[in-house]
Amino acid sequence: MTTRATRSQRRRTVVALAVVLIVLAAFVIRLVDIQVVNANQHISDSRDLATETARVVYGARGEITDTHGAVLATSTTLYDVQVDPMMAAKGIAATDADGKKILDDEGQPVTIEWTELAAAIAEITGQDAAKVAAVVTDAVAADPADRFEYITRYASTATYRELAELELPFLTFPPHPARTYPDGAVAGNIVGFVGSDGTPLEGIESVEESCLAAEDGRVLYQRGADGVIIPGTEETEKATDGGTLRLTIDADLQWYMQQLIAEETDRLRANWGGIVVVEVATGKIRAAAETASVDPNDVGASAPEDRASRLLRYSYEPGSTFKPVTAATAIEQAGLTSASTVVVPDRKVFANGAVINDSEHHATETLTLAGGLVRSSNVAMSQFGALVDPETRLEYLQKFGVGEGTALNWPGEPQGTYIPVDQWDNQTYYTTTFGQAFTVTVPQVASVYQTIANDGVRMPLSLVESCTSADGVVHAPDLPAPTRVIDKSTAAEVGLMLENVFAQGTLADDVAIDGYRMAGKTGTAQVPNGKGGYKSGVYFTSLVGYAPADDPQYVVLTVFDEPKKTRMSSANRPAFTQAMTQVLKHYRIMPSESETSLLPVTR
Repeated sequence: MTTRATRSQRRRTVVALAVVLIVLAAFVIRLVDIQVVNANQHISDSRDLATETARVVYGARGEITDTHGAVLATSTTLYDVQVDPMMAAKGIAATDADGKKILDDEGQPVTIEWTELAAAIAEITGQDAAKVAAVVTDAVAADPADRFEYITRYASTATYRELAELELPFLTFPPHPARTYPDGAVAGNIVGFVGSDGTPLEGIESVEESCLAAEDGRVLYQRGADGVIIPGTEETEKATDGGTLRLTIDADLQWYMQQLIAEETDRLRANWGGIVVVEVATGKIRAAAETASVDPNDVGASAPEDRASRLLRYSYEPGSTFKPVTAATAIEQAGLTSASTVVVPDRKVFANGAVINDSEHHATETLTLAGGLVRSSNVAMSQFGALVDPETRLEYLQKFGVGEGTALNWPGEPQGTYIPVDQWDNQTYYTTTFGQAFTVTVPQVASVYQTIANDGVRMPLSLVESCTSADGVVHAPDLPAPTRVIDKSTAAEVGLMLENVFAQGTLADDVAIDGYRMAGKTGTAQVPNGKGGYKSGVYFTSLVGYAPADDPQYVVLTVFDEPKKTRMSSANRPAFTQAMTQVLKHYRIMPSESETSLLPVTR
């Protein structure tokens, strides 16, 4: 038997359940209305109130490595330190180790004032505490509602981490991609640098921007009026990292050459100096050292004129280092040999009135073509060169690269200049035979000797091995095809004469390296005074050669601008010998198996 009390309880239960179901049904109906029936309208309404926002996703700029993969330039992250002045001015509540607020004797929260917080920030950033404090106090004084100021910019990751550990709610740390150079000044003038905003400003960083540049992505999203990100509105456009650029430079060899040229430039009291090392078979530049070198990590520490590569941008009249070009021209176009002779006084007045002098007084003698190179006689080379017509002589200069620059395509690299034949005066007719009346760059001179050492075939000079894009595809540089400049037999004959320069010339004892046959030439170029003449008593000196001469592997060229201690090309002998010795050791080049065949110098 059911009592009245029992029936009443059941009735209440049913009523309560009915109410719950009615309320739940109302929620479901409303939910369907919001998310289905009127979804588009609600989205539209929310978007009307929302703010569309984009956040940059930075791609990483590509690495620059040496030929062995040693990193010369890489990307890192730096951080801006931003403060909300309105919030910071109020200070923060002091907390204990458990994160609980510390109360004073009256039970009120203890506040850490902004000045105290500023001191803690300054200790980490290395700034003056008063100046950090003033960022907020001055901002609030000008505008009490100010929500944005910089404490500092481009802080390191270590600084960012220390500041983040302070857990100050009014500090934010937007990241910025940045560049760092692990080996500092090693190849600094070649690698170059970027600005604080990431813009490439100099060197390979600028030349190879197409390989190294990253493509930034972004995240798009919408915030409601309350600042909360609206779910489902995020859209991501992925960033693409830059490629990895591998240079031909050998960082270890480059480091050695930079130390050497710095010491020698200082010893000789020269304006600047440089060393270039070129691989004969490939034209790849393995070292390009110069003074002064820039550290891309601290560009401001270098004078503006020292932040780029003089070595690749300086042009000059090469002087005697181009006499082998005259010899090659005469062999191929006048039928001469190394034994051909001319009578050589120390001063000669030619039929057209031109006057040519040798660098030193000497008795009249009969020199062979080989002797003209060994003695570096201007008078001899003028006579040998004049056996070929001017048009052909200029053509050979051009074949060896005069007037066309190099394959490096370096910004600001001079192509070299020459005077058209129809504008040659009486003096130019002869001075072109010994490296005057036209200009070249240091790499162009190195290229001449690479060509002779490589059986007469010029390989395009290069600084880049490859670019590996972010997807792993390896791209080889687009270089000109090798060019035959002179016959193989001509190159061999000129090469043997250049061996005799090292074996029989005045520099023989100073540049000899035990066990190795070497070939090369000195150059003492006059320096223009800017008034149509030349400076008195100062020169641009050079010494270039290759080894082993019987199986050429590397060309080494040393230059000094206006050395004061020793003013002639003899200044270059110690630097050249040390540089070539290091190259042979570094690459473990086997010694020569034969001796240089000595050629007649006089008759």
